[in-house]
Amino acid sequence: MLRTTARTALTASRRTIGLRAATPSLAAVVRTKSTWADVKQGPPDAILGITEAFKKDSFDQKINLGVGAYRDDQGKPYVLPSVKKAEKLIVEKNLDKEYAGITGVPAFTSAAAELAYGANSAPILENRVAITQTISGTGALRVGGAFLERFYPGSKKILLPTPSWANHAAVFRDSGLTPEQYTYYDKESISLNFEGMLNDIESAPNGTIVVLHACAHNPTGVDPTPEQWRKISEVMMKKGHFPFFDMAYQGFASGDTAKDAYAVRYFVEQGHQVALCQSFAKNMGLYGERVGAFSLVCESPEEKARVDSQLKILIRPIYSNPPIHGARIAAEILNNPELKQQWLEEVKGMADRMISMRHLLKKNLEELGSKHDWSHVTSQIGMFCFTGLKPEQVDRLAQEFSVYGTRDGRISISGITSANVKRLAEAIHEVSK
Repeated sequence: MLRTTARTALTASRRTIGLRAATPSLAAVVRTKSTWADVKQGPPDAILGITEAFKKDSFDQKINLGVGAYRDDQGKPYVLPSVKKAEKLIVEKNLDKEYAGITGVPAFTSAAAELAYGANSAPILENRVAITQTISGTGALRVGGAFLERFYPGSKKILLPTPSWANHAAVFRDSGLTPEQYTYYDKESISLNFEGMLNDIESAPNGTIVVLHACAHNPTGVDPTPEQWRKISEVMMKKGHFPFFDMAYQGFASGDTAKDAYAVRYFVEQGHQVALCQSFAKNMGLYGERVGAFSLVCESPEEKARVDSQLKILIRPIYSNPPIHGARIAAEILNNPELKQQWLEEVKGMADRMISMRHLLKKNLEELGSKHDWSHVTSQIGMFCFTGLKPEQVDRLAQEFSVYGTRDGRISISGITSANVKRLAEAIHEVSK
């Protein structure tokens, strides 16, 4: 009798389970499609696409001119000896891994400000530079954009040069600003359209935020001369525009940190209250360490204190505080006179190698009998060069010669070596005939 009752109960239980399995849940009835069904496939990153194509190419003499990171003359990633020394010193100090403050490692931020503005500049001596460590240059741009969106009293439009770094518009748009463009590069002359640039800046409504590449303009490699910078400053002062400097290549462009900071320092001397983004990815090779800084020149120490407090409030809900290791490396280098001198020499060595590759490329093209004027290759500066090649010519470089660059004709000079420059020149000569 007990066994019969048990079997009956088991059968009833199985029926109930079967009924439940057959009956769709409320969630299944309500949710007729995936939560993410409307998420569209985004376009691939242009640079990453070049890297993928390069990796798939089996040709042993292929050349990657898309990479935005320094390579030595063997085409290998380069860790600066000064960075290795600084890292060793830090390890030997047996430091803890406690959080940095919201605005970062003080020894780094103070040294970064002095490197940018000059140790004897008025804002530094008068203690009126509000500065925060950031997650490299991109983080500096994002923090700066968010701060301006929240506190800049004028229009939330921000002018970018045409062209500009590919990530600029996205960063500022996601910060709540509205990116617009001003004339910069002339494709026909492969040079700066200075008249068009000045006209656009002068035509902009008073108090417009204007993004300026401090040196080694990315992607064109075309910079204003000191005389042109002075004229730009004059027009911007007359219009009451706000200068927002992006300085990702200080020292890495010319080999001289003071020369590369000329525009920033001149604007400050003329009374502009600038915003400045710094990156130590290129000039210290600290790419993956993500070391950067964002700063604002203020009117007084009291104003600096208020700005600093709001930077902390802004940063706290984003990432709370920045990573410490890379900042400690940069601080060790910048605050140790012997290490700093070594670093400055290494930065000059990197810059000089890229300058020499420019001259070698131009020389090889001329020796091949190219009918084109390649003087822009050596007049441009920094990691990138706008060659003037058309998209279809860039396509031929990849398809026929295993030379990879972006379709706008931009090449990374750091991808050129003494071993591949002749073959590169031959390929460019062939597609540009």
